[in-house]
Amino acid sequence: MVHWIAQVAFLNAAFGAVANAHGYLKNVEYNGVKYPAWQVGQDEYLTTVPTRYVRRVKDVGPVADFTSKDITCNQGGNIPATGIIDVKAGSKVKFIWDQWGSSHSGPVMTYMAKCTPSCSTFKGDTGNVWFKIDQMAYDPSKNIPWGSDCLARNGATWTVTIPPTIADGEYLLRHEILGLHVAGTRMGAQFYPSCTQIRVTGGGKENPTGVALPGAYDPDDTEGILTELWMIQQGRKGYTAPGGPVWSGAVPNTMSC
Repeated sequence: MVHWIAQVAFLNAAFGAVANAHGYLKNVEYNGVKYPAWQVGQDEYLTTVPTRYVRRVKDVGPVADFTSKDITCNQGGNIPATGIIDVKAGSKVKFIWDQWGSSHSGPVMTYMAKCTPSCSTFKGDTGNVWFKIDQMAYDPSKNIPWGSDCLARNGATWTVTIPPTIADGEYLLRHEILGLHVAGTRMGAQFYPSCTQIRVTGGGKENPTGVALPGAYDPDDTEGILTELWMIQQGRKGYTAPGGPVWSGAVPNTMSC
């Protein structure tokens, strides 16, 4: 009996450690104001959900099939949120996660896609509508070489700049962490995307395009997805994050780690 109880306690502890290593986007901060995302473990039980600015996510785990439409805005059904954040082109937006475990090393990437005609109907799951505005992958010259570990060091937060020259309008701001801790197995890479709805003003005339999501993430990409952390960290191979390069009109990230 004692042995059985010990086994249960061990399994519960192990499960808790795994669960605690996962995470989801909890709030988005702009100009000193926090805008709530979908609150996992709470909102799904409410009859009337308060205004949320980030599309629903199913849970704190990764997207199970990153070749499916779930990769666009996570596994919550890609249902338009009820709120939208007004932001000025060239200003900063902070993403606040509920937590992030440093064992889940990998890149942090942020994309945008213009909502046509509006975010109330746009899903972004077809066409090359996503352009990357920010990325921190792996830089061995830094004390904290992985983007996700930098995010963890910054209190599970990440800050990006909305490109100053993009055209005004409504956009999905897609922020994502890619955990590579079990990426040596095909389909083992763990993507944690989120889609925040924003309305950009004071911009320019640029209407960039880029990649399709789903479509840009190849499960057989040995440079960015089907790879092993230890080989990269020991310098046995390089690393190139998936999803293509950052758009030329983006503002470089100045976060410190």
